Amino acid sequence: MSDMERWRGRVALVTGASVGIGNATARALVQQGMQVVGCARDVDKIRETAAELQQTGAAGRLYPVKCDLTVEAEIRAMFDNIESEHGGVDVCINNAGLAVKAPLLAGSFEAFRTMTDVNILSPTLCSQLAVQQMRKRGVDDGHIITLNSMAGHRFAVVAFYSMTKFAITAMTEGLRRELREMKSHIRASCISPAIVETEFATRMHEDDPQRGRDLYASIECLQAKDIADSVLYILGAPPHVEIHDILMRPTEQTT
Repeated sequence: MSDMERWRGRVALVTGASVGIGNATARALVQQGMQVVGCARDVDKIRETAAELQQTGAAGRLYPVKCDLTVEAEIRAMFDNIESEHGGVDVCINNAGLAVKAPLLAGSFEAFRTMTDVNILSPTLCSQLAVQQMRKRGVDDGHIITLNSMAGHRFAVVAFYSMTKFAITAMTEGLRRELREMKSHIRASCISPAIVETEFATRMHEDDPQRGRDLYASIECLQAKDIADSVLYILGAPPHVEIHDILMRPTEQTT
């Protein structure tokens, strides 16, 4: 029996599942036999992935859900839907995140608010609601995994983005301590990659997408699948092992 066998048939939520790390993670969990709710503002790509996985005979299934993670009511409605349709969440993957080029001394308040909403408030609320659903059903082996960044441990070029990721480092430890105080065995982990070749950099440099493409071409970057493999590694650890954080970077990356 594989370490992932105990998750077969159980329910995972993956935020930001339309592209990049979220899409790769949703695929990996479905292939392991999980029932995966994938959310994004644009669900067309998630629907395409769901159809592809069904056609290839994947053991689990992907359910697309439209959700704007900057809107509290939509997040709560999504969890209500998961409870009514699937019983509740067993695994919550807080993947969605973004960076906006907004210097501390010149960035717009709107940019700061967007990064705060998506990178901090959304994973915090999703974690809270996920744990509530787990405890309501007596699930004591659930797991919260949040996509952090090396920028959450070392200062990054975009200072406010780095601030939001430092918050995720604190959030993960805070979750772990509160869960222990509740005598719960629900685990909290995060993954902190450096440069991953996704749409992240081209979206951040939306005024000059070539700058993002040049960054990815400069070294052999981490790939979305590498992060998805780390998710499986964390979930596959024995119940008495809590992998708190995985820091990873491309071998060729220097800073």
